[in-house]
Amino acid sequence: MSLINDLKQYCDDVISDKIISCQKHKWACMRYLNDLERRGADDFPWIFDETRANHYYDWMRLFKHSKGPLVGKYKEPAPYEFFVYGNIYGWVHQETGLRRFRRSYEQLARKNAKSQDKGIQALYEISAFGEPMAEAYVAATKKADTRHVWGEASWLYKNSLLADKFTTKFDQELQQTVIRHKKSGSFFSRLSKDDKKTGDGTNPHFVVLDEYHQHETTEYYDLATSGMKTRQQPLLSIITTAGFDLSNPCYAVEYDYVCKILDPDNPVENDRYFVMICEADTDENGEIIDGLNSDAARLKSNPIIGDTVVGKESIEMEVAEAQDKPEKMRDVKTKTFNIWVNQRSAGYMNMAKWKLCSTGTGRPFPNVTGMKVYPGFDLAATLDLTSLSFDIPLPEEHYAVLSHSFMPEETYQKRLKEGKYRFDLWKEKEWLTVTEGAEVDYHIILEYLVNTFEQYKWPKGEACFDRALATWLSHELDKLGFIPVDIPQSYTGLSLATKDLRAKTYNQKIYHDNNPVLSWAMSNAVVRKGPSENIMLDKAQAKEKIDPVASLINAHVRAMVNADNNKCPYNENRGIIML
Repeated sequence: MSLINDLKQYCDDVISDKIISCQKHKWACMRYLNDLERRGADDFPWIFDETRANHYYDWMRLFKHSKGPLVGKYKEPAPYEFFVYGNIYGWVHQETGLRRFRRSYEQLARKNAKSQDKGIQALYEISAFGEPMAEAYVAATKKADTRHVWGEASWLYKNSLLADKFTTKFDQELQQTVIRHKKSGSFFSRLSKDDKKTGDGTNPHFVVLDEYHQHETTEYYDLATSGMKTRQQPLLSIITTAGFDLSNPCYAVEYDYVCKILDPDNPVENDRYFVMICEADTDENGEIIDGLNSDAARLKSNPIIGDTVVGKESIEMEVAEAQDKPEKMRDVKTKTFNIWVNQRSAGYMNMAKWKLCSTGTGRPFPNVTGMKVYPGFDLAATLDLTSLSFDIPLPEEHYAVLSHSFMPEETYQKRLKEGKYRFDLWKEKEWLTVTEGAEVDYHIILEYLVNTFEQYKWPKGEACFDRALATWLSHELDKLGFIPVDIPQSYTGLSLATKDLRAKTYNQKIYHDNNPVLSWAMSNAVVRKGPSENIMLDKAQAKEKIDPVASLINAHVRAMVNADNNKCPYNENRGIIML
């Protein structure tokens, strides 16, 4: 049986629950299977090289366990490691043979061999991988934390048949002790804030960001990515458990992003980023679905030790103690079950349900020519993304929705350098208009409004916006023949429409044209609750832009009210409507 088929079998076992795994673990397996199907496609230049993957498995087997019940025994990759490192080292470019993944993110509960695995990987990257004069680093907030991975690497090679291939000694230039591969001159070193090792001037080939949830800034992430630019096939490897400071970049930026990469219902893609997350599944309130004492919760978050006698006994003891001492529960949830405490539990939209309403599922978009339409604006962010959406009421409380977004050239170029979202593709496919300069020109948006109304032969009526630009925009809309409607940005003004748009989506009464910018924004949207269970979008808590959704909800306020009423609710003086 081939390695590819072995990995396929692992994926099938995960997806079918033969191997108990969390939702994101399943998504990672679905991604692998989907990638196998994509081989040979014009937009997928990657192949799976079994020899490369097997080479790394053989490397892992050269080392002994340093601690635990298997101490002193040679390592055999666990099924989880078999899948993760098979992906990282098996996928290569079909023409150049260079590695596919330049980023990796692994989040699982503590004591699941993260440090050991990264120690083995660091030794490989400075020797057997074949990169000349490779520089490898482990970066952490505290010097003591860098010793986990670096110390494992030191012990591992000294207690292996490779002991004479490496040396550990003080480096005068780096002013610290490093592990050096004798033949190539490559080395493995450490960076930490309290050790005042900034890493300036480094040219890293491999970097481990250890316990990234503790990093207060993206300093080492930025250092690694900027320093890697001259390397042919570098790798930035993030390893972490969940944490409780949700303002740190691991949760505030990276976790949200990598979850979208995995989610098959989310339009965000990054073929150069490998992601694996093993966590207990939670409900909308952040509570463990399977229960603290369940086998499922333990196995989902602990893919290596969860089914061992020692691991099971240890976790059961931790849970029992936390139930008796509630002050310990936070640590148990984060470190044992890998759950972000106080993690966002108010995500606005179930993206699987949103996808079911799209033309991408074979659902035809209705003919909306000549129908009554409610446009909605969100124009607050002139320096970033601004949006215009259209809400078209249909019979039987159905709605068709369209959207378009705008971004200034300066911001567009910055976004491309970030490399996280496909703004270039969205521009190419005409979902996004990029305007000249540093700010979006509102007149271009109004021009798009008029042209779209002419294209679909829509009768002009109400146009909805928030009052941040009430005076200027209402005047311009009035000149163009629209009825300006000021939508109060409050619970009273937005809650009913925010709830109704979601409810209509869940009941498949929304039709959208699979606009990736709108879907991306929908996945970013979070809500905050006010009095009497009222809700509205929370722009302050959203990690990324939600302007397309905000503009659609502004439109839906009036579309929902007037869905069964062909008369426009405005007076003969055509003044701005204040709701």
